[in-house]
Amino acid sequence: MLTFVLASASTARQRLLRMVGLKPIVDPSYYDESLVKLTNPEHLVNTLALHKAETIAPKFSSALILGCDSVLVVDGHIHGKPKNHQEACKNLHKMQGHFGELHTGHALIDTVKNKRLIKCKITRVYFAHMDDAMIQAYVSTGEPLRCAGSFALEGCGGLFVEKIEGCHSNVIGLSLPLLRQMLSDLDYRILDFW
Repeated sequence: MLTFVLASASTARQRLLRMVGLKPIVDPSYYDESLVKLTNPEHLVNTLALHKAETIAPKFSSALILGCDSVLVVDGHIHGKPKNHQEACKNLHKMQGHFGELHTGHALIDTVKNKRLIKCKITRVYFAHMDDAMIQAYVSTGEPLRCAGSFALEGCGGLFVEKIEGCHSNVIGLSLPLLRQMLSDLDYRILDFW
């Protein structure tokens, strides 16, 4: 039986996988994202997701390895995880009252069949208006510092999301419908890993 491996330390991605019955081995790649200098958000997240999966693939002879990466694009600017409190506040000021597109790259490597799939899912997220006090209070929770785009839908940041167009789980860290389709494209079913 194939082992399902998540090449990420993201607790949100782990929760999503466990929520649908998967029990992944968690083996974060700790790939240095600063090595990739791409300005197209789809190419960026797909490249990073693949590098993360490739980094740990040699450790497993019989596994499906999932690597993911997300960025938020607002007004043509890419926002990954903020470097500090000030950058998170600045991002939230730009986002409030606008929408952004959350790009998540998904890379699946099948070490048995020696195949790989790479796909990106894009979800549009509309943000509420926030005053300075709300932004400061939210950033002070520390949550925005751990998240692409400086917000977490499944946390306090969910209070500031007006609506979503597209895949809900994609905003949390990975698209469950896209994962199901990618598994199918590799001739697996999600229940093969239950």
